[in-house]
Amino acid sequence: MATVAFKEWAVICRALAEGRQAVILRKGGIAETAGEFRPEHERFLLLPTHFHEQHRTGIKSELLPLLDAAEADRPGGGVLRFTHLAEVTAVRKVSELDHALALDGLHGWTADTVRQRFHYRSPGLFVLTVRVAALPAPVEVPERPEYAGCKTWVELVDDVPTDGATPVLSDTAFAAYSAKVNATLIADSNSSS
Repeated sequence: MATVAFKEWAVICRALAEGRQAVILRKGGIAETAGEFRPEHERFLLLPTHFHEQHRTGIKSELLPLLDAAEADRPGGGVLRFTHLAEVTAVRKVSELDHALALDGLHGWTADTVRQRFHYRSPGLFVLTVRVAALPAPVEVPERPEYAGCKTWVELVDDVPTDGATPVLSDTAFAAYSAKVNATLIADSNSSS
């Protein structure tokens, strides 16, 4: 069972669900404590958000079909649909913009989006490496007022069953992706020393 959801752009949720990326870059929502994201949970449901116009301009062109698919699959008003679970396997705070930009081939944000997010309020971004798994069937729950707002974490009233969730990447593919994230951050960190 899962009782926590993580708000993320619908197109990024789709990229995670399809195994196109296994990292989440996070700055934090307006409602975060002290205005900064904290990696409070290691396991959570992905909660796609659809209300930011920058989704279309803030992602790489190759992800535009995923954005269109995410919009087409959007549930009706008053309903949240959960299809995937994520487990955090590594968290790093990146304090240098060059380090964040070095991850370019591993996520769907444009370089401009990375720069904007990196510099918002105070410099830095969190990089979460996540193992994503598909739920056996989509689960819909009623949307509630307390789930709204610019925040990362949503404590759900109802438990969402997760038994039988299947990883979207094989063990080998996920290990290779994780190694690439680590190597990129280490190599870039060493080159700027």
